[in-house]
Amino acid sequence: MASPGKEHLYKVLVIGDLGVGKTSIIRRYVHQTYSNNYRATIGVDFALKVLQWDADETVRLQLWDIAGQERFGNMTRVYYREAAGAFIVCDVTRPSTLEAALKWKEDLDSKLTGADGRRVSAVLLANKCEQGRGLPANGLKMEQFCREHGFVGCFETSAKDNLNIDEAANFLVKHIMASEDAFLRRAATPGTVTPSLNRQLRQSDGCAGCLK
Repeated sequence: MASPGKEHLYKVLVIGDLGVGKTSIIRRYVHQTYSNNYRATIGVDFALKVLQWDADETVRLQLWDIAGQERFGNMTRVYYREAAGAFIVCDVTRPSTLEAALKWKEDLDSKLTGADGRRVSAVLLANKCEQGRGLPANGLKMEQFCREHGFVGCFETSAKDNLNIDEAANFLVKHIMASEDAFLRRAATPGTVTPSLNRQLRQSDGCAGCLK
């Protein structure tokens, strides 16, 4: 009898200001659909994406779509609990949402930093990049921006055009798994220094999910 494959279950937050396209990104990723008529999320919504990661390994992503106004309430601490990763979304047509993304990142870090000081892996999604739109910065500047603010990577995305959504999700899953493996190694061998996860990922992928 074949042995059962290994399964991972990761809770992934999708956060950012109202109207940046969080629900559209999730619908595109999970259901491969897009609509211009989504209603604003109230509170939190959920979706599940199952990935056959390799021949004997399955990843289940529990995606939490958190309403844009929740950062101003007290419920985010409950919503964030036990998250393994996060997408923080901004809208390239509204520069104020990039500043807001930093506030969401600060909120996330203040409520979900582990006892060992580890922060949850967060990827910045610059959404609504259809028709050649993008952030007004080159890839090098955005890579520096991500490092300075603690993002593990950044992608220009479009739910409408299905741009970079699968790539961003795969990058985040790789980072979560690498972080998990490094944590287990440190726990098994106290005092061991583990190389930077970002450096490991750059060596394997050529880029830590940064804008091109």
